[in-house]
Amino acid sequence: MQYKDYYATLGLPRDASLDQIKKAYRKLARQTHPDVSKASDAEARFKDAAEAYATLKDPEKRAAYDALGQPRAGEEFAPPPQWRHDHAADATSFDDMDLADLLAAMGHGRRGSAREAMATPGHDYENTVQISLEDAHRGRTLNLNLADAGGTRTLEVSIPPGTREGQKLRLRGKGGKGRNGGADGDIYLHITLAPHPLFRPDHHDLYFDLTLTPWEATLGAEIEVPTLDGPVLLTVPKGTRSGRKLRLRGRGLAQGKSGFGDLYALVHIDVPTTLSDRERELYVELSRISHFNPRQTPPQGAAP
Repeated sequence: MQYKDYYATLGLPRDASLDQIKKAYRKLARQTHPDVSKASDAEARFKDAAEAYATLKDPEKRAAYDALGQPRAGEEFAPPPQWRHDHAADATSFDDMDLADLLAAMGHGRRGSAREAMATPGHDYENTVQISLEDAHRGRTLNLNLADAGGTRTLEVSIPPGTREGQKLRLRGKGGKGRNGGADGDIYLHITLAPHPLFRPDHHDLYFDLTLTPWEATLGAEIEVPTLDGPVLLTVPKGTRSGRKLRLRGRGLAQGKSGFGDLYALVHIDVPTTLSDRERELYVELSRISHFNPRQTPPQGAAP
């Protein structure tokens, strides 16, 4: 019979832990599943991975496998002498066995059951879901339509408050059905946020543009501004310049149970394009009496 390097099949060292073996197998099974991969050798690689996993996850079978030593992959070898002694009645059938049957016999005293009872986990699925900022902030329940080997089905999915752009939500056990006792697969939802007419998210903080009049920026003001939870009053300090960020603490996106992000107003100052006679008089008077010159170079050594 030919030797198969199960550790190499899963891409693992020989001292790999059971957790590493499980993770490596699940990853390889997802990549080579015939329903997913279009590679010509996908089915063969999928079966090889399942065979390797069935042996290495079982302590008794793994110990028997390790006892075979480390022949080169594909090299012909004979069953261990002790195995021949213990199973002398089956000696005539050695040439008909393969490595999986041999290990099944060494672990359980019978042949031919390894592949028949091999547990195969269900397929994992991935999907992208776009939600609004309001949904990310407050959470929502949505219906997700999935098409898989079992047909089309609808899942009710809860999006928790505080979900952010780029987050991946895992729906455990909602993927493809496992076979022969294998665990059901999972569904991974990749979250994207729909563009908002007012707010721009940055993790759990929000930004929006706030336009002020020259007198509001100069004299200060109390201005009603929008938030995801309704309008609030924002205090604009005296002498606010264009480009300044005004923060409203805790008025950004929810962060689950850990609070809220902040809301930032980015200040822009606009000027009237048409003036009444009285407004023009006041602007002219201001230009005569004001000493403010934004283009004046500060004296040498002065603070900017």
